[in-house]
Amino acid sequence: MPQITVDYSEPLDDTFDRRGFALVLHPLVVATVNTQLASCKTRFRRIEETVVGDTATGRAVLHIGIALLPGRTAEVKAELSAAVLDLVGQYVKPADGVELHTSVEVRDLEASYRKR
Repeated sequence: MPQITVDYSEPLDDTFDRRGFALVLHPLVVATVNTQLASCKTRFRRIEETVVGDTATGRAVLHIGIALLPGRTAEVKAELSAAVLDLVGQYVKPADGVELHTSVEVRDLEASYRKR
């Protein structure tokens, strides 16, 4: 915990510094939700095809999902979401002519969550 998943559109392949983003994201998460740095895990999933609105071209999607053990307030989750949105612009430079749609969701892990 935290389990972080970043889904991003294929057009961001060459313009998204994924490693740099994760290395700065992890300390941000630690400071905001009071967890351990070694517990932060981020995986990146490239999305081959996305459609936004009425077109499949000229737009890219970046969605960051952060799943935490229960116990954080809605205010802390909102604070983390806003801070992550602010961070994205430093590590993602969309290609010319590509409109970037970015979102962040911070949620609780289900009661069934287990780890080793």
